[in-house]
Amino acid sequence: MNVDDLDRLPVAWTPPPQAFAQSPAGRFAARHGITDAAILAQRAQDDPAWYWQAGYSDVGIRWLQPFDTVEDLSDGPEFPHYFRGGALNWADYAVDRWVDEGRGDAEAVWWEGDDGAHRTLTYAELQHAVNAAAGAFRDAGIDKGDAVGLLLPMVPEAIVAVLAAARIGAVIVPMFTGYGPGAVRERLQDSGARLLVTCDTFPRRGRAVRLKDVVDEAVEGTRVRTVMVVRRTGDDVDMRDGRDTWWHDVCAAAEPVVEALPMDPEDPCLLLFTSGSTGRPKGCVHTHAGLPAKVALEARHGMGVDESGRVLWLTDMGWIMGAFVIAAALSNGGTAVFFEGTPDFPEPDRLWAVAARSKATLLGVSPTVVRALMADGERWPRRHDLSALRAIGSTGEPWNIEPWLWCFRNVGRERVPIVNISGGTEIGGALVTGTTYLPAKPASFSGPALGVATDVVDPDGNPVRGTIGELVVRRPWPGMTKAFWEGTERYLDTYWRRFPGIWHHGDLAYIDADGFWFLLGRSDDTIKVAGKRLGPAEVESLLVDQEGVVEAAAVGVPDPVKGEALICFLVLAAGADHDATIDDVRAAVVRSLGKPLAPREIHAVPALPKTRNGKVMRRVARAAYVGEHTGDLSALEDLDILQAWPRDTAGAVSE
Repeated sequence: MNVDDLDRLPVAWTPPPQAFAQSPAGRFAARHGITDAAILAQRAQDDPAWYWQAGYSDVGIRWLQPFDTVEDLSDGPEFPHYFRGGALNWADYAVDRWVDEGRGDAEAVWWEGDDGAHRTLTYAELQHAVNAAAGAFRDAGIDKGDAVGLLLPMVPEAIVAVLAAARIGAVIVPMFTGYGPGAVRERLQDSGARLLVTCDTFPRRGRAVRLKDVVDEAVEGTRVRTVMVVRRTGDDVDMRDGRDTWWHDVCAAAEPVVEALPMDPEDPCLLLFTSGSTGRPKGCVHTHAGLPAKVALEARHGMGVDESGRVLWLTDMGWIMGAFVIAAALSNGGTAVFFEGTPDFPEPDRLWAVAARSKATLLGVSPTVVRALMADGERWPRRHDLSALRAIGSTGEPWNIEPWLWCFRNVGRERVPIVNISGGTEIGGALVTGTTYLPAKPASFSGPALGVATDVVDPDGNPVRGTIGELVVRRPWPGMTKAFWEGTERYLDTYWRRFPGIWHHGDLAYIDADGFWFLLGRSDDTIKVAGKRLGPAEVESLLVDQEGVVEAAAVGVPDPVKGEALICFLVLAAGADHDATIDDVRAAVVRSLGKPLAPREIHAVPALPKTRNGKVMRRVARAAYVGEHTGDLSALEDLDILQAWPRDTAGAVSE
């Protein structure tokens, strides 16, 4: 979809007249004498220190020691300090305070396994489990500042381990359950973790994933001395004497830690690794007053999550959205809905069924997941009672228009908004977001997250509107990474040296005449054909709009005449006519973009290279096609895809 098409998009969802006033954000605004959403957004932009202090108070973040200063930029915007002088603990404000306030019987966790198993935990039960696990961690020699590896599927013990580490001042290091031993080892080595929490096996699509076997190979050559194993299935696994222990046994035997350790707001609690195209993964450091609190605030003021909220997001604990669910739900006193399985097993309606059974108020999906599920037809989501939904959340990649509309109509029933958010592992929240109380166009964002100074600029750093530019942030915010675990130079090179004093995020963005924001893909994915710059989402939207196309990826490859040529990869629907679909796609691109931008090649492929949370890895598609080094593949869900991936045989041939 090009800029002209974006400009023609109509508003698809208009909130009810009292939506803002009745939302958590509106109630917060009213307490501060503000009656309009635009005035609240402007106040938060003009006085972010006011918003961070008042917003954290609205969430109910409990301070174990009062802070002196909300924001201190004396070390520059790259290294801000928030809530100096204060003390708090993620486990305290996510769990303990609710028990102390008499809500111990409220449901904190609702879980469904891939195999249909169910469990729930109240806040009192969660607190008991967290205290016991914290004691087991201490018995294993873990202390403040130590790293604890986490390689677990979406099971309740993952929540317990995250908050148990926070309780004693340790740093949890979640890892993707699809990683091989090498990727796990690399993250354990980089973090220096001495303890790893995993499980025996877990079911995925009805088959056992032998996670403990991965761990046995991965821990060799690391500092890990203790492996705590959750008995998820009861399958036989090797247990090494002196190193491996059963989670439930050590937690039962430990002396519970009943008081959360007061932590400096800048003390780390979460280390999330994000992979680049080359080199070692980047370790993003998040603090007790950072990501967990900032995410809770955004979920409350953007997505309407409060004590009655039930947050379900299709994700893995190794991705930021695993931590998002814990922070968004529990810090607001709601229910974290954890789903271990896949969205289409054993039937194409599994995700919709889980959302209905759990009575989720917020359902989080990626556009890729929706594109895949819409191929099965609208009857699957329409079989289920999704009336509890208040919002559909989305992140991970730009939308195409047709999947957005399909989701809006068939999942949300045109009753609830799709709240688009975009940030990243480094962001600790969102840079741009939708809301439950402002109008939405398909695939759009309402604007910057409250208090975050997001902008769109030209190559010289000047603000632009009505043309594609680079997404930047002009001022720091509490959720941002505290540099990288491995040091500051790579952090500065990655985000701060393209535009000095301004965070350069690396996304292409567009703001239309009505003030709606759109993201068009990564700027390093930009395709430049004969001097014309194309965002990959612009091309891919055209491709998936064609009948018979389920998913698509567009990349640019070297061309001696045009500089780059456009190459398209398509996943075709079952029964689609290959040749006719390819011809239709080529004609559609020419009609919309012009003959000079016609694809040099269009390839039908069985699947696209994606992470398990649905993000298409275009750099991998491109590198495999042209025969370049594919870089870090640890996040790739299925390496076998690349074995039969098309290769560039046209070379310098150009149409």
